[in-house]
Order: sequence, then structure tokens, then C-alpha cells
Amino acid sequence: MPSTTDDETVLHDVLERWRTAVDAHRPQDVAAVFTEDAIFQGLHPYGVGRDAVAAYYASQPLGMRAAYRILETRRFAEDLVLGYLDVEFTFTDRDPVAVKLAVLARRQDDGWYLAHYQVSRLAQ
Repeated sequence: MPSTTDDETVLHDVLERWRTAVDAHRPQDVAAVFTEDAIFQGLHPYGVGRDAVAAYYASQPLGMRAAYRILETRRFAEDLVLGYLDVEFTFTDRDPVAVKLAVLARRQDDGWYLAHYQVSRLAQ
């Protein structure tokens, strides 16, 4: 089984693609980080697939940026890595939003993608 460091590298690589696309407000590029059948739960009702991901991020304000810190990783199979993260979304015109994020990265033939994305907004 790969090490925790390997798992963090997998997550970092896929999450950097996600963060870069979020920061640039490129919804289709954000969606391309996800599997075709990804289950996606942001702070709105959930959706399935890349179209749902793209629609969610298209509705986000220009200037929104994401910063994350990986808290925990678990590898459940050679091609599945779970990540639990702190994420802060910042905006140009309002206070930041801090959330917890659970992701499941799945390796496909051409690389790693997010197969599951679940945001939790905890009470302060």
C-alpha cells in the first residue's frame, strides 16, 4: 500500500487543478477535474456529473478563490484516495466562508479525478 505522503501527493495534484480552475472562474475546467459520474455536494443541493459541477461553479461570483489544507488521507484501494480538508473560500465583496471538505479521488486510465465531493459548513 502506498504511504500517506503518496496519498497527500495524489490529493494535492488533483486539488491544485481544482483550485486553479476555481480561482480563474473557469467552470468547465473545474468540471474536468471530476469523473463523469461524480457525486457533487457544494453548499446547494447535490448534483451528479460534470454538468452539475460546471453549473454550480458558473453560479459562483467572479473573484472567488479557494485555499485548502489537507487534514487526513486514507487509501481504500490502489485507485481510491479519501481526503478530508479545511477549505476557505474568499470573495471580493464579503466575508470568507470556511468549510470542511471530504473528497474521494479515483484513478482512471489518464490520471486522478474527483469522484465524490462533500462540503460541510460547521457552526462557528
